[in-house]
Amino acid sequence: MRLAIGIEYCGTRFSGWQRDPHQRTVQGCMESALAQVAGGQAVPILAAGRTDAGVHATAQVAHFIPPTERTPRAWMLGTNGVLPGDVAVRWVRGVPDDFHARYSATARCYRYLVLNQPTRPGLWSGHLSWEPRPLDERTMRRAAHLLLGRHDFSAFRAAACRARSPVRTLHRLEVYRLGAMVILEVVGDGFLQKMVRNIAGVLLPIGRGCKPPDWAGEVLRSRDRSMGGITAAAAGLYLADIYYPPRFGLPRPRPGQVCLPGLEGLLP
Repeated sequence: MRLAIGIEYCGTRFSGWQRDPHQRTVQGCMESALAQVAGGQAVPILAAGRTDAGVHATAQVAHFIPPTERTPRAWMLGTNGVLPGDVAVRWVRGVPDDFHARYSATARCYRYLVLNQPTRPGLWSGHLSWEPRPLDERTMRRAAHLLLGRHDFSAFRAAACRARSPVRTLHRLEVYRLGAMVILEVVGDGFLQKMVRNIAGVLLPIGRGCKPPDWAGEVLRSRDRSMGGITAAAAGLYLADIYYPPRFGLPRPRPGQVCLPGLEGLLP
């Protein structure tokens, strides 16, 4: 049986998802924990998306082929029992053999959280981006709509990005406010390295009034990374949802869920 697994993690102390023998990574921790549950046998795991260093996830999805027989519940409880505190398994489900965490996904959702108030965060430090200057989320929303659709996103990719093609489709790019929090919600068929953070790096100066809304379209059309803004901090970024065909029967995040449960009630 092939198993799909839902994972959440705080990315602050991880050097990203991808396995690296010289760095602490989410994949490395997951495979080490699964191997312990499997009695010492190796358990390679493949994820829907490779998050960068410092990026968090509330709904990462991966799959593996178990080398030994355990129930999905035993895999979940056993793995959580040996994982470090900043990563946890939320669910485990049996899936058909043709399921692939990356290639079966039809879309991915990221949320970027910006605390927009004069004072820096204390309690949520490392989990939010912070902007002390006022942001006009309505202007940011108008600019964001210029990026919707299928485009060459070369101006929003990292210099080290190894993707074969810079063309991606953005299905949704919303900007909204909850109290002092400004949230960017991005849904697309796939993302280039640091693409969401670079989108945030363009929209934030527009929200501050430093750039006009049309600047977002100019950056996109330039296909030149040097034309864009700075890369926004990793701390505010969350992999929030992975979309799969219903036939796989995977759990879905609660609609409208904010990345930090209960955070809405704590905001001024």
